[in-house]
Amino acid sequence: MARSTGPVCKQCRREGEKLFLKGERCYTSKCALERRAYPPGQHGHEQQYRRKRPSAYGLQLRGKQKVRRIYGVLEKQFRRYYKEALRRKGITGTNLLVVLESRLDNVVYRLGFATSRAQARQLVNHGHIDVNGRRCDIPSALLKPGDVVSIHPTSRQLTYFKSMGESLGASAVPTWLAFDPVDMTARIVDYPTREEIDLSVNEQLVVEYYSRR
Repeated sequence: MARSTGPVCKQCRREGEKLFLKGERCYTSKCALERRAYPPGQHGHEQQYRRKRPSAYGLQLRGKQKVRRIYGVLEKQFRRYYKEALRRKGITGTNLLVVLESRLDNVVYRLGFATSRAQARQLVNHGHIDVNGRRCDIPSALLKPGDVVSIHPTSRQLTYFKSMGESLGASAVPTWLAFDPVDMTARIVDYPTREEIDLSVNEQLVVEYYSRR
């Protein structure tokens, strides 16, 4: 599976805001954006004093990159998701976010099994997650309403999952997921609506970016 292996904190600094790519670390003083809140690179510190107005293309590019980095998807795969969103009925931008939210690694993250999508991707890769009673080690697998996500029976005995038993259910689980914290099982009730996707992104910029290409 293709994935970005570079320092993720640089991505937050480039976008100028926290993307919460490193889980709990992003809430502490160790967050790179807290220490250096300017773009990375040799002239990054100088850029914060420039007041050059970004072009329309620049805004669209930054909007696309922000969404792509939040979900940890590379460009080629992200473009495929956009084409899938075009084929579906409804608003293309909203459809794109729905497709991204339907990824297995994102669902694992939303359920609170991981503190970041990168950690959720690792849990899936290592075979700790079942979909409809069968082990699934493909983080990009797209789920649909009715699918059931659970922790693999042998993985439930691991210290990692035993220790999170009390904390599960304490965090807000999206309403489009029916979650049983005791059994560590969740069912996809429906696809999420735009209001249920709590991300401060402008998906219309992504549509405009790909429409001009």
